[in-house]
Amino acid sequence: MKQSTTLPVRALPEAEAYSGKGTGWKRRFHVMAKPTGSRCNIDCSYCFYLHKSQLLKQERNRGMSDETLERFIRQYIEGQDGEQVVFSWQGGEPTLMGLDFFHKVVRYQNKYQKPGQRIENDLQTNGILINDRWAAFLKQHRFLVGLSIDGPRELHDRYRLTRSGGPTFDRVMAGVDALKKHQVPFNALVTVNRTNARFPLEVYRFLTQELGATYIQFNPCVEPVTFDHTAPQFWRDDSIPVTGSRRARPGDLDSIVTDWSVDPEDWGKFLIATFEEWVNHDLGRVQVNLFETAVAQTLGMPSQICTSAEFCGKGLAIEQNGDIFSCDHYVYPEYQLGNIHDNSLARMAISERQQAFGFGKRDTLPQYCRQCPHLKLCWGECPKNRLVRSPQGETGLNYLCPGIRAFFDYASPILAGIATLLKRQTTGEMQ
Repeated sequence: MKQSTTLPVRALPEAEAYSGKGTGWKRRFHVMAKPTGSRCNIDCSYCFYLHKSQLLKQERNRGMSDETLERFIRQYIEGQDGEQVVFSWQGGEPTLMGLDFFHKVVRYQNKYQKPGQRIENDLQTNGILINDRWAAFLKQHRFLVGLSIDGPRELHDRYRLTRSGGPTFDRVMAGVDALKKHQVPFNALVTVNRTNARFPLEVYRFLTQELGATYIQFNPCVEPVTFDHTAPQFWRDDSIPVTGSRRARPGDLDSIVTDWSVDPEDWGKFLIATFEEWVNHDLGRVQVNLFETAVAQTLGMPSQICTSAEFCGKGLAIEQNGDIFSCDHYVYPEYQLGNIHDNSLARMAISERQQAFGFGKRDTLPQYCRQCPHLKLCWGECPKNRLVRSPQGETGLNYLCPGIRAFFDYASPILAGIATLLKRQTTGEMQ
C-alpha cells in the first residue's frame, strides 16, 4: 500500500464515461462522506478519528459547505454508470450537521439523479441526537441507519462516553426507541474491543434479543500506539514484532497497539462463540457481516465486504473540505488523492495510484498468508491491521491472524455444510 503513494494520481481510461465504442465498462466506486470531519458529540476512548482535525489541520467546528456538498453529490453521481449509487454519511458524528443539511442532501441528489438510477443513503450514527424529527426524516427518505453500540449497558459504557466522562447507553437507547417508533431500519455496528471481546454471548444476545437487530457488523478494534500521527505501512520496520509475542498483544508496556485494542486470541474466541450461537439459533434470520460473507465465499462467490476481499481500493473517503483519501482508515496526508475542487472524483477514484493501492492488498501478502488454507476466506484481512511479522520474520502479517486462523479452523467445516445445504435448496427450487 505504501508504494502506491509514490505513483501519480493519473486517471485510467476507465475513469471516463463510456463512449459507446469498443468494449464497455461500468464505473463503480464507493465514498464514505465525513461532512463533520472528526467532530463528534461524544468522546469514545478508542476512536481512531478524533485526532484528524489536528493531523489534517482542519478548521474546528466547520462542517461541509453547501458548495462542497453539491459538488460532491454531482461528481459522485456523474462518475458512476451503475443503476444504484449509495451515499454513506459518517463521521465524526454526521447528525451534528443538522436536519437542514440532510434536506439539502436529498434535494441535490434529486437534482443530479440520472434517469433509471436509484439513489440510496445510509447514515452511521451514535444515536445520541436521534429523536422523532430525525426518525421521521430518515423514514420518509428511506435512509438505512447504522447504529454504533457495543453491547449491554456495562460493556457499551466502558469506552463510549460523553466528553465529561459520563455514560451514553440510555441516550442511545432513546434514539433506538425513536427509530423503532417510526419503523426506520437500522443495523448494529459493534466495535469489538479488549473488554467486550471477552463477553461474546452477552454482546450477541443483547443485540439480537434486546435490541432486536437483524443485521450486525462486528468490527475489531485494532489501533497502533502511533495511530494519531503515523500512516499505515509507514511504521518503522525495526519496531515490528513477531505475531504471538508479548508486544503483539495489548496490555504490555511496550505493545505496538493501544490498551483498548482487541487481543488476537480473544478475537478468535469471540468469533467462534458468536458464530456457534448464530448457526444454532439465528441462521437465516439474523445477518452477521463476517459470517454471511464467509458463507458466500465458501460458495465461490465474491466477498461482500472489503476486509475479506482479494483487492480493495473501491471505498474512498471524503473530508468536509472536499479532500479525497484512498480509504476511511487511510485518512492521512500520505494517502490523499486530491480535492474535488481541483480534480474530478471519478478521475481520482479510478486512477493509477488508487488502483495500485487496491492491488497492494493482495500483492503485499507474506508467504505465510499465501500458504494458509484459509487464504481465500481472509486475504490478509484489512491492510491497516498488518502490524506484525510472520513466524518466519516477514513483515505484513495481520495483527489478528492468530484469532482469524483459529476461527476458520473451527468454522470451515460448518461453512462447507451450510454451503452444501444452500446448493441443495437452490437445486431443488430449480427442479
